[in-house]
Amino acid sequence: MLLGQVFERFATKTPFAVMSRSLLERTLTPEALNALFDNKADSQYTRELTFSSVVDLMGLVVTSAFPSVRAAYLDKSCDIAVSLTSLYNKLQGIEPDVSAELVQHTAQQLLPLIQHCGGALPEPVAGYEMNVLDGNNIAATEHRLKETRTNSAAPLPGKSLCVFRPAYQLVTHVVPCEDGHTQERALVDPILKLVTKDSLWVADRNFCFQRFLLGIAKQLGFFVIREHASLNYKLSGKLRRRGQSETGEIFQQASVIEDEEGKKHRFRRIVVKLKKATEDGDWELAILTNLPRSVSAVEVSEAYRKRWTIEGGFQDLTTTLACEINTLCYPRAALFVFCVALLAYNLQSAIKGVMRSEHGAEKVENELSRYFVAGEIGQVYRGMMVALPPEEWVVVRDMGLNDYIAFLKRLARAVDFERYPKTRRGPKKAKPKRHYDPKHPHVSVAKLLFARNVKETS
Repeated sequence: MLLGQVFERFATKTPFAVMSRSLLERTLTPEALNALFDNKADSQYTRELTFSSVVDLMGLVVTSAFPSVRAAYLDKSCDIAVSLTSLYNKLQGIEPDVSAELVQHTAQQLLPLIQHCGGALPEPVAGYEMNVLDGNNIAATEHRLKETRTNSAAPLPGKSLCVFRPAYQLVTHVVPCEDGHTQERALVDPILKLVTKDSLWVADRNFCFQRFLLGIAKQLGFFVIREHASLNYKLSGKLRRRGQSETGEIFQQASVIEDEEGKKHRFRRIVVKLKKATEDGDWELAILTNLPRSVSAVEVSEAYRKRWTIEGGFQDLTTTLACEINTLCYPRAALFVFCVALLAYNLQSAIKGVMRSEHGAEKVENELSRYFVAGEIGQVYRGMMVALPPEEWVVVRDMGLNDYIAFLKRLARAVDFERYPKTRRGPKKAKPKRHYDPKHPHVSVAKLLFARNVKETS
């Protein structure tokens, strides 16, 4: 399908910005977003400011196209005719269920697209759809609320549980909570409703408690969860060596949990004796699983190790997307922004899926930087939408799926990887101990450099 010369120029010079906008055009149309809001919102309603306009504006903020909500509002790039105060009031009232549905809707649209183009990664444990569960605390905000101004404690605007699919690099579900001090264990009921037969759930020890483990097993799902010292269970076998992985020696023993009705549930306890201690100083970690014995103890330990993928995802959200805006002190506003950032992260994951289908997983995962991809999208988007207004993108929305994927693959083939290099840092160096001299609280950098040059040349 032919595109205009200006469109082609952007497609050639800034392929990721074009991919991102085209994905938005197909997966998050204003009609779909407004219908989502109407179906999920209980107390809020649409008068003059539509939900789709708010999502568009906050998308520009989290991708750093604008430095703040106010800057994006004053630019008038989005169709917002209400006052800035009304916009903030709208943000403060968006219900957590609406924010959560926004993330789920995006993932549901993008996952089959990644499948269809052949960009999915292999499941970490063959034959099981792996889901990684982790909690995220939203960073403290400024002391803007009257109640927080005289208190030095950091105001926490909320937290969430996120479900991540490593094979697709997508955050598929989020459970937002307005109370930043809520225990993660109190939020797992919606997660248990997501468990399906043969699905695999991987999580850290915060989620190692009887109700959650047995809840997964009851739904015929499987778990790989790090042991928590408070779990009440009994060992029923000797610890036997089962092999070795990159991180250390692997051992296994049989264990039993007895439920409230006295029924016994058997599972395996995998112990990894580490080559290098964890950040907490642990030289061993124990993992509990109900996976069948056909999945080896080494495979179980590797599945748990790969849960760090979601930690990397949270790091990307912090470094490449503005997922936490510390001026938005109201919990619902902060949670909504976090979910919009998850939406943007999922769009990037879909782009990486297309890239994998053309260049291979190893090249994309090792050489393509999310940071520079996000940078292109944020820097180019505003100018692109001036040169290519919404009506220019209708052609993308009207494409059949096969034609659209061919369009994305054409963009992917033209990507110059040298423009988006991924840097692999070496091991961290130990920080030297600093000393403080009250007689010399400041130093001149020029004098330090002069002293270095004298030393090097002498």
